Amino acid sequence: MNNANKNKLPLYIGIPVILLLIFLRFGLYFLKSDGFSGLSMLFPILLLCLILFTLCTSAFFAAWVYQDCKKRCDDPVLWAVVVFITTPFIGLLIYFLRRSEIKTVCPACKHWVSIKAKYCEECGTHIEKEDNNIMVKQGTHHLKFIVAGIISMVLMIACLTGFIFNAATKNGINTNVASNDRVWNLGTISMDYNAYMDNVWKLGFKSASEGFVKEQNMTVETPDTQILYADISCGTVPDGATLVLWLVQGDIAKSIDVTNLSKPLKYPLNEFKNGKVHVRLQINGVKNTASKIYIQ
Repeated sequence: MNNANKNKLPLYIGIPVILLLIFLRFGLYFLKSDGFSGLSMLFPILLLCLILFTLCTSAFFAAWVYQDCKKRCDDPVLWAVVVFITTPFIGLLIYFLRRSEIKTVCPACKHWVSIKAKYCEECGTHIEKEDNNIMVKQGTHHLKFIVAGIISMVLMIACLTGFIFNAATKNGINTNVASNDRVWNLGTISMDYNAYMDNVWKLGFKSASEGFVKEQNMTVETPDTQILYADISCGTVPDGATLVLWLVQGDIAKSIDVTNLSKPLKYPLNEFKNGKVHVRLQINGVKNTASKIYIQ
């Protein structure tokens, strides 16, 4: 195997591995959660394309920097990694601020000198300008990487714009708390903890955007005898703020105001069937809340 193929071997191996990890991540998310229930497939496709085009943009510009560094006798691997990791925008800015001149070898002492130099700074030998085209071509080498990087960047921006536009207009996003599909939030929540172990859901949060829905799927095995227990305390309840507990299964959607519970809630499940139940907390302004919910 020649040196050129050896240098390209990490590229041939690295790109498929990165793509495989991305698809694996999406696959694991699909299996672990409800997949993309309640969400238009346009969103994961746009997100996946955004990630891929972002990686391609970084890779193409990093490849150009690698070749440019070789021409300037700099460290090509170091700068290619810097550009790839810090994104092209930041990485290229740092690189161009730091980029050294193209150098040539002094015919007398073999010292590296700038191609603009008339004399070697080491031995004083006069440097003949054999190829004046070097100065012209120094910024235009490996245009294929630049063009590919720009195309990838345009596609990346297009995917990002489409994602933001659809999210802002809520097209294809289920936000109905009474829906049997998964509820997707466009707001934020500041959580202290969120855990589901041994069929017990514990959630503590400081605050959340208005109408934020936090949910956990639980299983009903014997609805005639089982009861849902909810021990919930809201530390801060501004005027008009509420915390609503939702139980959703198919066409059945039950809501209970749990803002000011004086004792743990005991809710019979005889209206439900065997199987999965969406247990949701709809947060409407309450803060510093701790909850413990389970079915027994």
